[in-house]
Amino acid sequence: MPVTLGKERKPSIGEHSKIGRLLQTGVEWPVYCRGVPDFRDVQSAVESLAAELSCSVLIEDPSHQPLWWSIAAVTDEVQRQTILERTVASAGLEMVQRLRLPQSTIPVRTPEIPEIGMMERWCLTLRSAADHHGYLWIIDPERTVGEERFAEMAYCAEIATSFLAHEQSTATERQRQRQVLLDRLLRGRDEEAAQALIDLDRLPHDAEVVVRSPATTRGWSVMPGMSAEVWSPAAPPATSGAPLPLADLQKAVLRTRAVTRVLAAGALLSQPTWDHLGAWRLIVEAPADLEPGDLHPGVPVLARRAKPDLVNTARAVLDHGGDVAAAARSLHLHRTTLYYRLDRIADLIGVDLRTRHARTELHLALWLDAYRQADT
Repeated sequence: MPVTLGKERKPSIGEHSKIGRLLQTGVEWPVYCRGVPDFRDVQSAVESLAAELSCSVLIEDPSHQPLWWSIAAVTDEVQRQTILERTVASAGLEMVQRLRLPQSTIPVRTPEIPEIGMMERWCLTLRSAADHHGYLWIIDPERTVGEERFAEMAYCAEIATSFLAHEQSTATERQRQRQVLLDRLLRGRDEEAAQALIDLDRLPHDAEVVVRSPATTRGWSVMPGMSAEVWSPAAPPATSGAPLPLADLQKAVLRTRAVTRVLAAGALLSQPTWDHLGAWRLIVEAPADLEPGDLHPGVPVLARRAKPDLVNTARAVLDHGGDVAAAARSLHLHRTTLYYRLDRIADLIGVDLRTRHARTELHLALWLDAYRQADT
């Protein structure tokens, strides 16, 4: 249960957290040094607290990933799993929510959960204003830690909260700056923005970029369904193809958009990348005023029909190099039905797809028509 403390109140040792202001204790607190603590300061505070209390101490982030810890004489299975396996049993997560620990502003003693090997603990929630930064856990199965030790617990919590709040503030500002630079690069080639992004994220001076679709979690989100990342030789082929200078991010995005549109048009590529477009490059780079009917007048005739069966049939036969059997399998048609459709196509546009005459122009025209209509 949450602990209710006495009336006397000592001032907080920091301004980042409510913990110090809400702990009411008669113990004289140590004064933490001015400035923002670093990672080693927090680890030192955790080790000192564990030594003073003779208890194992763990600090987690809000998603229960371990950040700092010090193992004393007694630990439990839940702490072991958190540190070594980065997992928490569902019963433990349910307890956190049941006791409303994310919203807590005072120390809470949590119950033992024998079925998952969780001993009794103290929990201090790390907060700065409305932000939740994590949890300070102190394993105390023998109930040796009482109110008289809250000042030491709060001191450690303050140092961790100060560090995490600063990290979050710094990360937020870096993200804002990064987005500004990415927006500039998406508008066109920008050497200055590229150099600024290299400096901001400490990238190699000659960093090259690729774009992937679907987006991955390891990259920068640049467009809906797309992510950009610094190219690595060990990474799998990217949708945008060969890496480009970071200043050419827009070109990589346009290439990725073209590939996704080609795939939506039904292209059969050996790999879904710019480098494997093959003859589809002719379609992607065709002048905007070039119409499918300019390549072959039969395409508008087939496209005007209410049903797309003849267009689909022509595409399938041509995409399979005139192999009628393969086209029938791809369309899930009996070969007799396919031959009937080929006769109808020949009657309408004067092209027999079982021969090679005029097939190239019709094929490209059908591709261009599908590409223009593709919705990405």
